[in-house]
Amino acid sequence: MVRPKVRVDAVLVQAVIAGALSFAHLHDLAAAVGQDGWKAWAYPISVDLLLVAAWRRLRKDGPSRLAWCWFLIALVASLGANVATAGFLDLQNPPAWLRFGVAGWPALAFLGGTLLAHTSPPAEDPMPIPPAPVAAPPAPELITDEQVPELEPVPVPAAEKSPVRPPADTTPPVPAALVDHARKVAADHRTRTGSPIDTDTLRARLGVPPQLAAAIAAQLA
Repeated sequence: MVRPKVRVDAVLVQAVIAGALSFAHLHDLAAAVGQDGWKAWAYPISVDLLLVAAWRRLRKDGPSRLAWCWFLIALVASLGANVATAGFLDLQNPPAWLRFGVAGWPALAFLGGTLLAHTSPPAEDPMPIPPAPVAAPPAPELITDEQVPELEPVPVPAAEKSPVRPPADTTPPVPAALVDHARKVAADHRTRTGSPIDTDTLRARLGVPPQLAAAIAAQLA
């Protein structure tokens, strides 16, 4: 049977030692100013809880003035107790301001804990929804030589031919959209040159066969 290896976290051990020493210093300071019995033990618990509450607020909601303010207040109270019990103050005859600070700490800690627990962080402004893009109207399609149907002449018997019959109309049909597009091209040409567009230029601009270009030019005339 393989026993699991126990790994000692040096940071955790250091945190436990530092917390125990700070706890003891706060207890000794409270006892020195007359807070004896269970009250002397309640002071370090109050300071450490306020310190932890402010730190959790910073980790959960991000940096804020409220959380940083109470975190620094609790840190100064803990650090001040460590320094005061190191011989810098005469704890046999503690000064009046030290008695005043220890006596007023419960109300200050209650205020800080209440604000940290019941003050909501500022709500973030919602991002504006961008308007939906408007689709541009489709451009008219140009008719190429491959798309124009070829007209095949209908054979007529020689006996049925009439010398007075008019010739058949071989003009190909022109789509209305193509005629509208040709009008725009002709208007643009007249604006730029000052003269009406000819059939060859219209055929080159539209990319259509000569027969279809002549039919379009006839409708533009």
